[in-house]
Amino acid sequence: MDHAQARPSVARIRDRPEPPDPPPAVAPAAFWRQAAQIATVGIFLIMFGAFLDLARALLLPIVCAAVVGTMLGPLGQMAARRRVPAWAFALAAVGFFLLFAQVIAAMVMAPLVDWIGRMPELAGILRNKMAALERGMAAFQSLQSVFGHVNSGLSIDLSALLQPTVAFLSPTIGELLIFLTTLFFVLLDRADLRRHMILVFKDQEDRLSVIRIINDLERNLSRYIGTVTVINLGVGAITAFGAWMLGFSSPVLFGALAFVCNYVPYIGPAVIVVVLFAAGLVSFPSLAYAAVAPLLFVALTTIEGHVVTPNIVGRRLTLSPLAVFLSLAFWTWLWGPVGAFLSVPFLILGLVIVRHLFGEDEGELPE
Repeated sequence: MDHAQARPSVARIRDRPEPPDPPPAVAPAAFWRQAAQIATVGIFLIMFGAFLDLARALLLPIVCAAVVGTMLGPLGQMAARRRVPAWAFALAAVGFFLLFAQVIAAMVMAPLVDWIGRMPELAGILRNKMAALERGMAAFQSLQSVFGHVNSGLSIDLSALLQPTVAFLSPTIGELLIFLTTLFFVLLDRADLRRHMILVFKDQEDRLSVIRIINDLERNLSRYIGTVTVINLGVGAITAFGAWMLGFSSPVLFGALAFVCNYVPYIGPAVIVVVLFAAGLVSFPSLAYAAVAPLLFVALTTIEGHVVTPNIVGRRLTLSPLAVFLSLAFWTWLWGPVGAFLSVPFLILGLVIVRHLFGEDEGELPE
């Protein structure tokens, strides 16, 4: 009886159709469609990067003026509440930048011209001290092509030394004029530009999101530039005082360089370390004494970067060191030293937009 009932069950199991094979994870047509979309995005990014590079002379001062104008947005609001005309505020801002540039140039150029005038003497001193390290240094021979041979006199090709530096650090007069003119009109038409950006969107919720993004961006950028400026003033003052205490002949020069270069993360302090060490080599009798100033500056910037700045700026504006480094590397490669200055504001801009479009909170940067 049991065997007779089991046979139909086995037959029914055998008669059941086998389950169909699972479909492939991605159909070939869908795969190639996704690959085409990714390739399109990649081609667009490459072409956009090439456009940024080719149009650097025009785009760089315009973008820089737009970023600086956004940083000055809260000050523009304060001036408007006190019934200061927009043209007066814009003119004062442009005049301040011109005065600031002249002060920095005066603080840097006067000692720099003196050092350039003493270049043959300083190069001879540097050559004599570097000769002590000549053993095992194949790179010493490359210095001879720059410093020449010290026989009865020393000849140095100053153009070979200064031309790359000037080409790298000095913006052209045309770019400076474009920057100042664009900054003036950005500050003058700030309210109209803001209104036009908001009215581009039709939906009320989208307009509110744009308003929140603009307000948050202005607040964070102004907080960043204000905080960094105050900190850099302190770094420059401490550097100048330390250079004076150590016996450098031009402490104001090193203080001004530290103030300006500290706006560029990583690269700026590294430049100051090299400058202090080179100046120490020609100013002090031993290599150990020449290394004191660079080591003290490294300690100063370490305390500033890991203790002072995070505590003053706050956790909400603390950016990932990796993100800062990658942004710095990209924009320095693309737009040079001005791009290095703009790398952190660009990173803040991206974080603000991502936070408001994909985050939950409104108003502050993500940690």
